[in-house]
Amino acid sequence: MIVIKNLSKNYGKSKVVDQANAKFEKGKVTSIIGPNGAGKSTFLSMASRLSEPDSGSIIVDCKELKDWSCKELAKHLSVLRQSNSVNMRFTVEEIVAFGRFPYSQGKLTEQDHAVINRSMEYLGLSIIRGKFLDELSGGQRQLAYIAMVIAQDTDYIFLDEPLNNLDIKHSLNIMKNIQRLAREMNKAVVVVIHDINFAACYSDSIIALKQGQVVASGEVDDVINVDVLSNIYETPFNIIEVNGKRMCTYH
Repeated sequence: MIVIKNLSKNYGKSKVVDQANAKFEKGKVTSIIGPNGAGKSTFLSMASRLSEPDSGSIIVDCKELKDWSCKELAKHLSVLRQSNSVNMRFTVEEIVAFGRFPYSQGKLTEQDHAVINRSMEYLGLSIIRGKFLDELSGGQRQLAYIAMVIAQDTDYIFLDEPLNNLDIKHSLNIMKNIQRLAREMNKAVVVVIHDINFAACYSDSIIALKQGQVVASGEVDDVINVDVLSNIYETPFNIIEVNGKRMCTYH
């Protein structure tokens, strides 16, 4: 489990994250929602040690995040950031292989190749393994990057807005596979996401940020309700149930 306590970050006089608390459990998908500028990506960046908090603590498996060596942390926690543009021309298989670097240091073994193959098969990418990234659709590229994260084989997976610029079909495919990662591989998957209905349908728990503060946190039904969402987004919401799942309507 990852436990975050009183995490704060300032940029100049602006408080971006303010005394935020969270828990990320294995086998569960946690979505982080909130309006633009709420501090979602900054929060995730600090939780993954990509940026330094001003105060607070992050405990990964009973050990302070700052006390982990980079090499060991890379075997426990993986991150897929918003921007994944690659200047060099790589195939799907080559991108997925980067996930094995913490183990192979660039010298792939038979075991590494087996993990790479399983990761591509898991997301249905084997058939396009030899294609270059610039030959793929946005959804296929995003799946390739997620396969790279799977190949890294960490207990904790952080995905910062993995649905950016994707259509409904590809977004749905990615959210289903994110849920599979948690259920079938017992990963703790944390997703920064703007689509509230995807968060409601595919998460086990939701954290809602507003102006850097965690204003709601808990199981889906605790957060996906009229009062909470109307306060967070400052717009009227309606909640309906479809096949036992809470869904939001707004106009």
